Amino acid sequence: MERIAPSTSGAGADAPPVVDIVLPYRNAADTLDECLDSILAQTLRRFRLLAIDDHSDDGSAAIVRRHAARDPRIHCLDNGGHGLVDALNLGLERATTPLIARMDADDRMHPERLRLQYRRLLEQPQISLLGCATRPFPPQGLRRGLIEYIRWQNGCNDPRQIADEIYIESPFAHPGVMFRREPVQRLGGYRDGPFPEDYDLWLRLHHTGAVMAKLPQVLLEWRDSPRRVSRRDPRCSREAFDRLRAHYLARDPRLLARRDHFVIWGAGRRTRKRCRWLLEQGFSPVAWIDIDPNKIGNRLNGVPVVAPRWLRRPRRPLVLIYVASHGARERIAAELEGMGYRRGADYLAVG
Repeated sequence: MERIAPSTSGAGADAPPVVDIVLPYRNAADTLDECLDSILAQTLRRFRLLAIDDHSDDGSAAIVRRHAARDPRIHCLDNGGHGLVDALNLGLERATTPLIARMDADDRMHPERLRLQYRRLLEQPQISLLGCATRPFPPQGLRRGLIEYIRWQNGCNDPRQIADEIYIESPFAHPGVMFRREPVQRLGGYRDGPFPEDYDLWLRLHHTGAVMAKLPQVLLEWRDSPRRVSRRDPRCSREAFDRLRAHYLARDPRLLARRDHFVIWGAGRRTRKRCRWLLEQGFSPVAWIDIDPNKIGNRLNGVPVVAPRWLRRPRRPLVLIYVASHGARERIAAELEGMGYRRGADYLAVG
C-alpha cells in the first residue's frame, strides 16, 4: 500500500499535494463557479484538482481555465475518450497521490471535507474508501424517494453496516467519496456498461473484502435537478440497478453457501419482476414469504408461498428481503431479528 504523507491544513498552495480531486464536467457552466469556489475554500490546501472536460460546448472549459489562471493547483485536461467513465479513468491515470477525492461539477464541498476525510484515512489505513453524509439541495421540489434514499444513506456509516446493506442501494454519493487509488486501479478502474459505474465499483471493492466507511458529518451538498444523471440515464434505471445487484449477489459467499436453502421475502408481482435477474442465473428459493393471506398457500413456479412463521425452524434459510416499500424493510428486519436471524449473516435486504 502506498504511504500517505502527513499534511498540515494551512500549508501553502505550492506544497506537494496529498490528494488528487477528480472532477469530470460536461456543459456545467451554470454551476462550475460555485463548485470550484467550494473546492478552493478547502481548509486542506495540499490538493491538486484534475478538471476533465468531457467535450463541453457551453463555455465550461473557459470557466475552469479562468480559475486555473489564478490557482496553479487546478490542472485542465481534455477527455480523449467520450463519456463519464473515460473521464474518470483519465483522472485515475493522471493522478500522482495515493488518495483520490471525487467531485461533480454541480455540487458543493463543505470547507472541512478534504481535511476530515484525509485525516480519517491517514489514521485508519485499513479503510479503502471513505464517504460522507450528504444534503440534497435546493430543498424545493425534492422527491420523496430521494429524501428517503438520503435518509438511509446518511445512516449507513460503519463498515459492517455498509457490507451488510450493500445490496439495498449505493451507500455512497459518488462525488462525496475519497478512496485509495491503488486498490481501485488494481481492479481496472471504473467500468463502462449498462449500469451505474459508481455502484459497480463499490460492489467490486466489497467482493475483494475492501473496508468502506463513511463520516457522519454532512460534507457534501448534492444538487438535485432535472439534468441529474440518475434521473435521465438508462444506466441508472431501476432495471439497471436490479440487474447489477443480481450479478454480484449471485457471487456472494453468503448466498452461495446456502444456495439450496434460501427464501425470498415478497411474493408480489413487483418483487418477482425485480428478483428475476437472480433467478435467471440458476437460483431457486425453497419458499416465498409473504403476509398477504391471498398469496399464502399459492405456488410460484412450484415453490410455496408461506407465512413468516414458516421461518421458525431449526435450520435457518438465508432470507433475501426484496420488499422495497418505505418502512417495510425495517419492519421485516425487526421481525426476523425477533426470531434470532442476524443481519448480514441470516438475512440480506436487496434493493
